[in-house]
Amino acid sequence: MVGPRTAIERDPGAGSIGTNIAGPRGVLVLAAVALAFATLPLDRALVDAIAAGVLVVLAAIDLERRVIPNRIVLPAAGAVLLLNVAIFPGSAGEWVLAALTACVVFMLPALLGRNWVGIGDAKLALLLGAALGWAAAGAVLLGLLLTLPATASLVLREGVSARKATIPFAPFLALGAMVVMFGPALAGLSS
Repeated sequence: MVGPRTAIERDPGAGSIGTNIAGPRGVLVLAAVALAFATLPLDRALVDAIAAGVLVVLAAIDLERRVIPNRIVLPAAGAVLLLNVAIFPGSAGEWVLAALTACVVFMLPALLGRNWVGIGDAKLALLLGAALGWAAAGAVLLGLLLTLPATASLVLREGVSARKATIPFAPFLALGAMVVMFGPALAGLSS
């Protein structure tokens, strides 16, 4: 008689989800970290390098597996929040309130029985609020705008059946967050 299968037996990659950053994913993580240190003051770069690296990993996992792992996003949100509060104690209230607000706003559709966004996306919003403060609202708005071409392509390709389709949201949120994090510094370099 065979016992129940473990998660790793059901999904061979489940035990290593997010832990392998070799290859293109690793290059993107290193690029995000390098961008933080190249464009931002050291105190801001410390926080944004961690957030940007984790966002790259989470975006890749969401694209590959359609999941945002708790064991990555929650510790990262906590670490980024603690660093922001330690480095910028005068803005502690903003970091905490923005993180909680972003998470709650993303959880509302799920609590109302709608499948517009997943709970993983709500936890990702917690990380965005912890990293960006109130600027997370701009990152989310930009992320939503960035989904429009992908959504339009899906509708054109699949027609009416696209109404029930879903797309991974983390890559769009991550890109929106990167623009908010690094956009002003990069714009300043070009002028």
